[in-house]
Amino acid sequence: MDRSGEELVMNAVSFAAARHGAQQRKGTDIPYITHPLGVALLLARLGCNDEILAAAILHDTIEDTPTTAEELRAEFGERVSALVEGASEPDHHGPWEERKRHTLETIGAAPYDVKLVVAADKLHNLSGIVADHAAIGEEVWSRFSRGREQQEWYYRGLAAALRDGERGDELDLLVTALEREVALLFGD
Repeated sequence: MDRSGEELVMNAVSFAAARHGAQQRKGTDIPYITHPLGVALLLARLGCNDEILAAAILHDTIEDTPTTAEELRAEFGERVSALVEGASEPDHHGPWEERKRHTLETIGAAPYDVKLVVAADKLHNLSGIVADHAAIGEEVWSRFSRGREQQEWYYRGLAAALRDGERGDELDLLVTALEREVALLFGD
């Protein structure tokens, strides 16, 4: 990571931490910022570039904070903003089923780098659910607006949709890990 890349990533960390503020992971007292940092760490381990890492850190700012795409574009540039927008649901206030169906229908045709951010995001989310399920069992589903059956539909569909379109080694590793977590949680 060169100096400008390091600055980009550190600015993304500061920005996301400020925007997510006191938010916590669903049903826990874990600070929310740990999620985007975990997503970025997954992608850093795969050797992704600084713009992808910054987008991973910022990926939930449009959906979960008052941040706009215009703010991201002004602060982080067109590429990072486009990656965050591509990884965000266009209508994050709509019904859950419609939002998730839209993701499943469009993610296969998304640009490769957007798919990387989405795959790492979903893998990190599902890994957390797997760990929490092991600790507290079926009670874990009470944290979400939709239960086990709907979550299974979404995560299985997402793993399949991420296999569509442009593929590469990094994405294959993430999707394989996602599929492994799906099997652990929901069965083969």
